[in-house]
Amino acid sequence: MSSSSSSVAEARRALGGRLREIRKEAGLTARALAERSGWHESKCSRIEHGRTVPSDGDIRAYTLHCDAQDQTADLIATTRAVEGMYVEWRRMERAGLTHVQQSVAPPFERTRRFRVYQSWVIPGLLQSAAYTRAVLGTVAHVRNVPGDVDDAVAVRMDRQRVLHSGDHRFAMLVEEEEWVLRTVIGDSDTMTDALGHLLSVASLPSVSLGIIPLGTPRGAGWPVESFTLYDDAQVNVELVSAHLTVTQPGEITQYAKEFAALSAIAVYGTQAKALITAAVDALA
Repeated sequence: MSSSSSSVAEARRALGGRLREIRKEAGLTARALAERSGWHESKCSRIEHGRTVPSDGDIRAYTLHCDAQDQTADLIATTRAVEGMYVEWRRMERAGLTHVQQSVAPPFERTRRFRVYQSWVIPGLLQSAAYTRAVLGTVAHVRNVPGDVDDAVAVRMDRQRVLHSGDHRFAMLVEEEEWVLRTVIGDSDTMTDALGHLLSVASLPSVSLGIIPLGTPRGAGWPVESFTLYDDAQVNVELVSAHLTVTQPGEITQYAKEFAALSAIAVYGTQAKALITAAVDALA
């Protein structure tokens, strides 16, 4: 896999390249544009090489002095999309966990094929309410987030309606059965309930649950960061410090290939259910 921030860097460079083309088509040097805009000349270089994301005012200056004001709205929208690709959790969670759960809703509403890889916890769409409450409660405590855990749980549980409605397909992969299935989140009762719920939803016709057993030989499909593929349009990646949105086609293809490699070494059906049942028995 490429660096998790490479999508953002590529998008910044693409935006900068577009602004450079607009300037050159207007017959302006970087120095001339900087002078007209009241900038230091180095600012143009930083923007056009993707080192600085331009503000709305910077975009308006480019389009005004380059006689390209018909492109202002589109360029501002592109800039805001770039800024939204890499968002620190502390910034997302400033308004509370409910806001975070609501903010990721749009992809769920338009996606038909979901591919989810989780290396740490049970995938959100397959979690029981008590398990979700334990996970989000830990997040709220560790990151000092406003205490709206119950409302956030309700939003996530409501989102699980997608499992039972419409023409949707869900391919779920869980890494390291000794970690995801046997690490107690909350308490033993919470975990037992969560695993029982996992067995239930794994039986849905729309859901394919794969589990990569501990000790599986790794010719391909190394453990990576948790991610979700929404059709072939977008990937959301869970980093330690931030939420990454990938929209570059080349990088989406990389995640799709990684998901395929991980899928090839997972077990399914009765074998996967046997691993979950063994984890339940271990709790007892």
